[in-house]
Amino acid sequence: MDEDDEHTRIFRAIAAAVSAQGAGGGSGGGVRWGEAISLADIAARAGVSPRRLRAQFADVEACFLAAFEWCSQRAGATMAQAYAGEHGWVEGVRSALTAALELIEQEPDLARLWIVYALGGGPRVMRSRAAAIATMAEYVDRGRLESRVRAEPPAITAEGVVGALLVVLQTRLLASKPESPSALRGELMSLILLPYLGSAAARRELTRPAGGRPSGRRPQPPRSGRAAMEGAGPRLTYRTARVLTAIAERPGSSNREIANRAEVVDQGQISKLLSRLEAQGLIANVGGGGLRGAPNAWELTLRGEQLQHSIAHVAETASERSRR
Repeated sequence: MDEDDEHTRIFRAIAAAVSAQGAGGGSGGGVRWGEAISLADIAARAGVSPRRLRAQFADVEACFLAAFEWCSQRAGATMAQAYAGEHGWVEGVRSALTAALELIEQEPDLARLWIVYALGGGPRVMRSRAAAIATMAEYVDRGRLESRVRAEPPAITAEGVVGALLVVLQTRLLASKPESPSALRGELMSLILLPYLGSAAARRELTRPAGGRPSGRRPQPPRSGRAAMEGAGPRLTYRTARVLTAIAERPGSSNREIANRAEVVDQGQISKLLSRLEAQGLIANVGGGGLRGAPNAWELTLRGEQLQHSIAHVAETASERSRR
């Protein structure tokens, strides 16, 4: 039996069990769901032996945490790839949001586990949830670079926007007759854009047709290979993608080390590339480069890690196609 397939069944099983507990008169937000669900319940739903399940997970919280992190990884990779396939922050965020809403429609029980019932998890689940929210907030925070309002929103705005989105989705997912998540896209995009681009841009999202794009812009075909990497954010070319990959492979590298692995001969060019990626919030200098004579040490930010994951996925897909 394929282990990944078995884990998927287990994660769907615990999601269904938690959703059933909540719908059956639990605490709404799932605050005490763990007291009413056992590993034996999950094993029965997943079609695996309780003994095998206990060999993988010490308790229900450990199983829930694994399911939550699996959902986070799946949603994060899907949204990052959608974001990377667009030009500009607005189109990227809209595409990522659309992809997330489609996932919610496809897997409502898993969506409830991730968005609603994680609030009833233990400390490990809550720490993982906080990390996932921070990653999403980093994408939203990029709107400050696009800001058209008189006073640039503070950094905490992105965290507030993500929190508001989750509250809206929590309410809808707990409704007795939930509406289609995709129907909320315009309103959710309006909520995201308002603090960064103002009320006019926010209002336009409310009347924007599904799949619609700004007037004068033609839909672009799906990207793959190098084209997808070149579209991943402002001016993310093949060369800058190689720089991100070099940093991902060896965090803490200096300018020269990155240049060697990314095959960038000109030291002046590598400095410009690194400065650009730092300004985009994709990498951070954790060394003493700000001090005279101290070397730089570059690492990917959470946003950079998500984008690098998307780049690796695109490269792997292209490689698989070339082998066929």
